[in-house]
Amino acid sequence: MFGLGVPELIIIGVIILLIFGPKLIPEIGKGLGGALREFKNIGKEIKASPKKTDSSTKLLEERSDVTSSLQNMVTQKVMENVPGVKKVMDINDKVNKVKEIIN
Repeated sequence: MFGLGVPELIIIGVIILLIFGPKLIPEIGKGLGGALREFKNIGKEIKASPKKTDSSTKLLEERSDVTSSLQNMVTQKVMENVPGVKKVMDINDKVNKVKEIIN
């Protein structure tokens, strides 16, 4: 498993426990589980709806539309289910804006 042994996993677990605390860890797990479930459901929905196109450009456009909509849906579900993700995304947006201003 990625070259990680039992001692490394225990250390990572202790660090996570110290950072988030014992009350927040179940909420994070529940949120991640819900986000993964939604991701699988969205993937099944996309596979279930067959797309019939004749030209390759239309197919590429539809794939890019599906990919962007899938990414937006997954991002939204993760932000709804995992505590703290919205704050991190907001901070990341602010950092990117500052980088653009500096450059």
